[in-house]
Order: sequence, then C-alpha cells, then structure tokens
Amino acid sequence: MDTTKIILATIQGEDRPGVTASLTEILAMYDAFILDIGQADIHNNLNLGILFQTTEEASGAILKDLLFRSYELGVKIRFRPITEEAYTHWVSMQGKNRYIITLVARKITAQMIASVTRISAAQGLNIDDIKRLTGRISLRPEENAPLASVEFSMRGTPSDIVGLQKAFVELSAEHAMDISFQRESMYRRTRRLICFDMDSTLIQTEVIDELAERAGVGQQVREITESAMRGEIDFTESFRKRVALLKGLDISVMQDIAENLPITEGVERLMKTLKLVGFKIAILSGGFTFFGNYLKNKFGVDYVYANELEVENGKLTGRYLGEVVDGKRKAELLRLLAQVEGVDLQQTVAVGDGANDLPMLSIAGLGIAFHAKPKVKEGVKQHISTVGLDGLLYFLGYKDSLLDM
Repeated sequence: MDTTKIILATIQGEDRPGVTASLTEILAMYDAFILDIGQADIHNNLNLGILFQTTEEASGAILKDLLFRSYELGVKIRFRPITEEAYTHWVSMQGKNRYIITLVARKITAQMIASVTRISAAQGLNIDDIKRLTGRISLRPEENAPLASVEFSMRGTPSDIVGLQKAFVELSAEHAMDISFQRESMYRRTRRLICFDMDSTLIQTEVIDELAERAGVGQQVREITESAMRGEIDFTESFRKRVALLKGLDISVMQDIAENLPITEGVERLMKTLKLVGFKIAILSGGFTFFGNYLKNKFGVDYVYANELEVENGKLTGRYLGEVVDGKRKAELLRLLAQVEGVDLQQTVAVGDGANDLPMLSIAGLGIAFHAKPKVKEGVKQHISTVGLDGLLYFLGYKDSLLDM
C-alpha cells in the first residue's frame, strides 16, 4: 500500500498572470490533493504557498516538474515536508478564537504596526493574515487618500482581554491612531442597520447651542449641555431646562442654521457607501426633528427619531412635544428598528459621543464612541478619536476598492 506525503511549496518572485495556474496544473496531472493555498502580492512580488498531499511514488516526479516549471517562470520554489502530526495540530487550531484588529490613521507608521503586533503577541494572539484596506500609497502625498488602514486577522485566546483593550486605548492616544478589536463572527460581515447620534457626531455642533446663541442665552445653555454630556445631570431634566430658555425664538432661524450645519469630516463618503452596500440608516437624536429631517433628505437616511419643539404663532414656546429621546429611548428605538428590519442585534451598529448614547452603544453589535467624552470612552470597547467618521468603514472591513466605486 502506497503511503502519502504532505508537502508545503512556497513560491516567490515577480508576479504576473498565469504563475499559479501553471504550477497547479502540474499538481493536477498527478492527482495531488491541495490541503491549503494562500497568495499575496506585495509591490508586484508574488508570495504563494501551496500545501498538498500526494503519494510517495508520485512525490519525486511532482517536485522535479515543479522545479523545472518554476525555473521557466522565473520564480523561486522551496519545499518542506510536513508530518501528519504537525498537520493534525494545525487543523485543530481551526477551533481557536479569531479576532480582527483594524488600524486607522492619517498615516500608518512602522511604530504603530510594531506596537500593535507586540501587544497582541504578548497576549497569545498569532497573526493569520494582514491586509491593507486603503489604496496603494503614492510618493506624492497629495495623491493619497485622507486615511490609511491595515487589518490583522488574529487567532488565539487573549490572556487578559480587558488589559489588551486598555493597552490599545493607550496606544491609540500615544500614536494618533484608532484601533478596533473585534471578535470575528458571521455577524461582522452581515451588519445591516446603523444608528447615529446627530449632534457632535454627524454634525460638529450641538444644535441646541446654535439655537441658544440666536436666542441670546448661549452661555447658559452650553453649561447645561456640557454637564449633561458628561453624565453629571439627568438628560431629560437638562433638556427641559435648555428648551425653556429658547422661548420666543422665531422659527425662521431654524432653516438658516440647518443650511449651515458643519457636517463632520467623512460623513458624505460614509453615507454613500452605507447606502451602496445596503445598510438601513437611522438618526436617534436628543436634538430636534427639524434638523434630523434636513440630514435625512440630504443623505438619504431611512429613519429619524428626535425631539419636536412646540411652535405657536411662528415662535418657540419653550416646550417640546411627546417623549424625550434620551439614552433609554435610544436603546429602545435601536431594538425596535432591528425588529422592524428583521436583523439580529449583533448585526447593528451604533455611533455616538455623549453619555446619553451609552445605552444604545452597549447593546449594538458594534458600538463606537466617536470623538467622545472620557466617561463615554470608558463605557465602550470601540473608539474613533483621531480621524473622520468614514474611518468607521474600515472597522466594518470595507476596502477602498469598494468605497471609491
């Protein structure tokens, strides 16, 4: 009875069409069984690995033919025998936990890569795969995309996952980059509902502060707003106090404010891509429906839930209508929208900056604190603090080849 051999062939050289086809055709001639195959192209240099099983009798002829063919193709090939024990151990690693680590920055440096991989290795994580999510880098800075992103696929079980995440937060601040650490699962690739806070998330202002400036009570309202965002006072009570200060303001100023809202960096690119890949988009805001609806029309948002200001004779009364959209209500709405859209909570994403966003950030499959207050950062696992809102696309695993379609 003929015994079998397991052989790992590694091929390196200039990449061009037909190399992989030519080499695998030889394996096909001898009915070899491919156990694993992987290929990467770094600056037009091919790195190809083929793990195959064949008979003892055929192995010599296969290696000879592969050597001749690689010489003809101008690539280098090396062979290494793999024992059954080593192969069986490798197969058993498939059950290990997998994690995705994503780096996003204006520019990725070697120090960033070294720091992330060193911390990961110390936690017992091994790299399976590394890929660049952003486009190829030009030597002319003006030709490059505004962001750079690299994704690591890791395998293993962290010895201290809380400590790992804390180390990544500290690293992010030290090197001006954002790091996402996520458990790999089927949900990560099938997320379909995303809910945004509005003020200081989709727009770079608090609309109630803008209204207050027009009403001449800017400083008073700002102080209450900041206290609420820090979680120092109840959001509903702070909201009631701020709205009361707006009494008598003419509603004509609302359209002017809406048309001049400072849109957060990356929002247009983000919204375009989310619509392209089929996301349902919601605004869940402690702000006001007038401005939420303005953004809805501008970006094609599907749902808007915010607060309605009471108006009489063309002026604000200092009161609001209906239930306040506070932190608890945002979480309830996220759950409701997930049911309406028929998606699991693990398929949802929530993004916000304030303490009143924490409830929805904590229940979403992916909750992201965006340029958030310290207390909010402490309450969630994912943060974006150095780049625009389109950095979120890389946390979702999308590549520039899709984003720039």
